[in-house]
Amino acid sequence: MNDREYARMQKKIAESGLSQQAYIISAVCSYPITSSDEMAELKNISRTFSDFERQIRGMATNVNQMAHVANGQGQVASEKKLEELAEQIRDYRRESEAIWQSIRSSITGAVHTEP
Repeated sequence: MNDREYARMQKKIAESGLSQQAYIISAVCSYPITSSDEMAELKNISRTFSDFERQIRGMATNVNQMAHVANGQGQVASEKKLEELAEQIRDYRRESEAIWQSIRSSITGAVHTEP
């Protein structure tokens, strides 16, 4: 390995956030090597989707409770409660669509900028 190649490898190791040994093993085994910035973004996306999952579970619990009451008492939840739930669902859809657009843009940008 010449000096230029070694410097390039050291730069890539630093960008990845991996140890030199882990980086070389990953490269030799053809494992994907993700930069520390990409890992931070993936963790952020994971936290966001985890929060969305928690919100959806809460909405599903609300719907299930309303269905239980409707089946047991023959009454449907109030229109106000149903509108609140519908608004929560609309908010979730808008937020998740924005995140998916961001992910798509990142992927498209990464594909076009790779050497």
